This record gives sequence, C-alpha cells and structure tokens, in this order.
Amino acid sequence: MLMKRKPLQDDESTDALALDVLLWMVQDPDRLMPFLNATGLGPDDLRAGMNDPTVLGAVLDHVMTDEPVLLACAEAIGVKPERIAAAWRRRAPPDFDAP
Repeated sequence: MLMKRKPLQDDESTDALALDVLLWMVQDPDRLMPFLNATGLGPDDLRAGMNDPTVLGAVLDHVMTDEPVLLACAEAIGVKPERIAAAWRRRAPPDFDAP
C-alpha cells in the first residue's frame, strides 16, 4: 500500500515557520508560560525539541487555540495568520477516519 507523503520542502517550510513561532513565544514569559503549562514541557525540553516535529506541532497547536495570540504572532513574525493555520494543518495528524 502506497502512502502519500508531503514533499520535503513543505515539511521544511512548516518546521521553519513553527520555529519562528516558537522563537516569538520564548521572547516573552507571558507568552511562553501558558505554552509550557499546557504542554508540561520545560525550558530544557524546548531546547532539545527545537527540531522535533512533535514539539513544533505543539507550538502551532498552542498558537491556533487563541485567536488574539495567533494574530499577534503573525504580525510579529511578518506572515499572514492563514499561513500559520496552513502550517498547523500540514503538521496535524491525519483524521482518524481518513483512508
């Protein structure tokens, strides 16, 4: 059975955008602490997971749960919120019912 695979370039651009979002979050403890509290991650976990797709996915999940945070992040890193949303959809696991 063949499985569809996202092109590597899309994965790289998604990870790069998620890393930009993470770097934006870590600049302000008021932005970072809710993420750490929600995920149970610590600062050392973040440093170790900066290239981990699971951690980067959690970063995008977190930003997508709060529209004001999403809008502030998008403005700060110079992208449209839709681009962050698209990266979040690419990073998300497939639907349970998906073939």
